[in-house]
Amino acid sequence: MGNEKIIGQLVAQARKAQAQIENYTQEQIDDACLAVAWAVYNDANIHECAKIAVEETGMGKYEDKITKHKVKVLGVINDVKGVKSVGLIEHDQKKKIRKYAKPVGVVGALTPVTNPTATPASNAVSILKGRNAVIFAPHPKAKRSCKTVCDFMRAGLKKVGAPENLIQFIAEPSVELSQELMKQVDLIMATGGAAMVKAAYSSGTPAYGVGAGNPVIIVAEDADIADAAQKITLSKCFDNATSCSSDTSLIIQETIYEAMLDSLKKAGGYLCSTAEKQKLQEWMWVASKKTGQLTLNPAIVAQSAKKIASDAGFSVPENIKMLMVECDNPGMDKFSGEKISPVLALWKYHDFDDALAIQRQLTDYAGIGHSCGMYSFNQDYIDKLGRSIKSSRIIINQPHAPACGGNFFNGMPSTVTLGCGTWGGNITTENINWKHFVNITWVSEPFDPVKPSDEDIWGGFWAKYGK
Repeated sequence: MGNEKIIGQLVAQARKAQAQIENYTQEQIDDACLAVAWAVYNDANIHECAKIAVEETGMGKYEDKITKHKVKVLGVINDVKGVKSVGLIEHDQKKKIRKYAKPVGVVGALTPVTNPTATPASNAVSILKGRNAVIFAPHPKAKRSCKTVCDFMRAGLKKVGAPENLIQFIAEPSVELSQELMKQVDLIMATGGAAMVKAAYSSGTPAYGVGAGNPVIIVAEDADIADAAQKITLSKCFDNATSCSSDTSLIIQETIYEAMLDSLKKAGGYLCSTAEKQKLQEWMWVASKKTGQLTLNPAIVAQSAKKIASDAGFSVPENIKMLMVECDNPGMDKFSGEKISPVLALWKYHDFDDALAIQRQLTDYAGIGHSCGMYSFNQDYIDKLGRSIKSSRIIINQPHAPACGGNFFNGMPSTVTLGCGTWGGNITTENINWKHFVNITWVSEPFDPVKPSDEDIWGGFWAKYGK
C-alpha cells in the first residue's frame, strides 16, 4: 500500500470520528478529556509508558519519565478544566461581540524520540478539548512507545463512549509517511528538531512548531547560591536533559563564581580538567557521515554523565549527576552549542551588561527565540533582561526545564510544545495549549457610533509639533 493510501485511511477514520463529536456539549468533551488524561496519569499506565520509552529509545530516566507524565498531564488537564471551548465562549456586551469556538478538524502531531509518551499524552488533551481528532507521527525509534500511550488513551475514549479514532498513530513511521500526513491534515503540530519543524512549515498546511532550545542562564551576584545550584542541577539532570528547556550554559558573576562552582559540585556536578574537556569535546561532536561536518554524537544524547565520561575516556565518581566545563570564548568554544545531555558550560562575567552580551552571543549561536533564565532578585536586572533578550520566555529563580512548559509554582500554560516566535522560525511565542486548536467565529452587532474627533487623536501631537 502506498504512503498516500496509508495516511488517507487514517485521515478518513479521523474525519469520521471528528464528525461524530462535532456537536458534543461542553460536558461531553470535558468527560472525554478527563478520561484520556486519567488513562495517561494513573500509576499503572504511566509506569508502563516510562518502562517502554526507556527500553525502546535508550534515553532518559525511568523515574523522571513517570514524574514528567504526572506533572505535564495534571498541568494540562488543570488548565483546560472548566474552560469553555464549545459554542459561545465569550460575549463582550460593550463592543457587542460574541465569539464561538469551532474545531480545527484533524491535527497531525509529530513527536520526538526524546519524549515519546508524555508528549502525545499532553498534546492529546489540548487537541481533544477543541473537539478535534489527532494522528500522531512518532519517531521511528519510538513507535512502540507511541502505540502504548495511544492505546491507553483510546481505551479512555471508549470508556466514555467517544470514538476511539479521535486518537490514532502511524504504526510503522517513516519520514515519508510523516510528510504525507502533513499534506493531508488540517493542522500540524511539530514537536522535535529543526529539520522536522522546517518540513512542517514547508508542507503547505497550517502548522505550529518549536525552535531550538538550549537556554542560557545568568547567575547574578545577589542570587541565592545554594538554591540556584540545586535548581540548576535538577533542571539540567532531569531525564538526562531530554527537555529542550534544559540549561545549556551558566553565566556566573565573577565575585560569586567560586562559591557557585562549589555549590554545583555539592549538588552533583563534576568540573572537567582541560584534558578531560578536550576528550569530552572529541566524543560529543563527531564528523557526519553525510557531510563530514562536526555534529552532535547521537551516542551521548540523554545518557548519564557517568556513561558519557566513560565513553569519552575518563572516569568520574559514582555520585556525579552532570559534567561541567569552563569556557571563555562565546560562540567559538564548541560547548556554546546544543548538548542534549547532562553537560553544562560555565562562563564568567564582570558586570550585568557583560552578562547580557555573553547571553546574546550564546543564544545567537545556539538558537534564539526559545527561552533563557536568571537567578537574581534585582528588579532592574529582570526588567533589563526582559527588554533586551530575544527569547519567548524568561524564567526567574526557577528550575528552567520544569518551569518553561508550565508548573504548579508558576503561571505559564502547561505544555510540552513551546513556540519561539519569528526568532525561532515559528508563528507564535506562546506555550501551545488548547486555544491553539480552535477556530473562533466572531459575531458582530451594531451599536451607536463612537467616533473620536481629530482633536482626540492628534491633540497631544499638535501641541508638541504643530499641525
